[in-house]
Amino acid sequence: MLFLWPDYLWLLLALPLLPAAYVWLLRRGRKNAVRYSNVGVVRAAAEGRNWRRHVPPALLLLAICGLLVAAARPVARVTLPWSRSTIMLAIDVSLSMRVSDVQPTRLAAAQEAAKLFLKDLPKDIDVGLITFAGSSQVAQRATLDRAALVTAIDAFQMQRGTAIGNAIVHCLSELFPEQGIDIGEMTFGGRKQSRSLDDKAKPPPKQVQPVPPGSYKSAAIILLSDGRRTTGIDTLEAAKMAADRGVKIYVVGLGTPDGAASMGEGYSIYLQLDEPTLREVARVTGGDYHHAGTAEKLRAVYENLGSQLQVQTRETEVTALVAAGSALLTLIAALLSVVWFRRID
Repeated sequence: MLFLWPDYLWLLLALPLLPAAYVWLLRRGRKNAVRYSNVGVVRAAAEGRNWRRHVPPALLLLAICGLLVAAARPVARVTLPWSRSTIMLAIDVSLSMRVSDVQPTRLAAAQEAAKLFLKDLPKDIDVGLITFAGSSQVAQRATLDRAALVTAIDAFQMQRGTAIGNAIVHCLSELFPEQGIDIGEMTFGGRKQSRSLDDKAKPPPKQVQPVPPGSYKSAAIILLSDGRRTTGIDTLEAAKMAADRGVKIYVVGLGTPDGAASMGEGYSIYLQLDEPTLREVARVTGGDYHHAGTAEKLRAVYENLGSQLQVQTRETEVTALVAAGSALLTLIAALLSVVWFRRID
């Protein structure tokens, strides 16, 4: 436990004076007490109940101790639910997702797992949806409307290519719209031949001061892919952008690292999972990597991600809790004094 104002803890050194004063008052009271002719009778009547008179003062002493600790403003690490956080789902819709090694197909299994994930996720967490193949698109902006998200998931259309880096950067542009992240500029650079009037009006990208990876607690990215980058922004460059902003990326690899290229509809489809790169994406951002080779395992991965993303451990000031506990001890001490002695000492 930490304290924001630790200097107040020095006041605890004065606490031993209170028990000393209490003992002094007890002895002084005995000297002034009225003498009874039969002391034995009085002792017999009070025997077994003398301890009661010390309970309220002891509780009051604990309450004072708690108030002094509260004055130092204690801070504890507490696990709390996220408050209006955002999760960006980035799902691969490349042509290789139609392979049926995961039943009924990789894409259908991913869609079903994503919908189950949404069902189990707390309702106060916004979710956005990015799809990617040769480019990336916003299928659904971050929203609390689960029905709209399910509709967007059911409407996936497969395309050629795999631009994993674009998907990550697109998620970041949705999470940080004020930073002016230009995906087109990053993708094409100087080869971008024309600009629209809207592009000219865009402010220059905001310079970002890097923060520790995984330190941004208000958002996370869940990335699902079954292949390797074939076009677009470099995957690790995009992961570095997420790490600099403190955004964790949880990666789900769907497919086999031992795959190969196959021909389909007149062009090659890469079935090989670039597991080393995907693991590195998770590592540099402070996230986790999971490999899902079956539909059941894919659903289990999403369920585990849901439980990870629902809570976080943060440093929280607990002054109010300590003060409330002290007030409760004071109240109990007063009630016991009234019940046992018909007065408040």
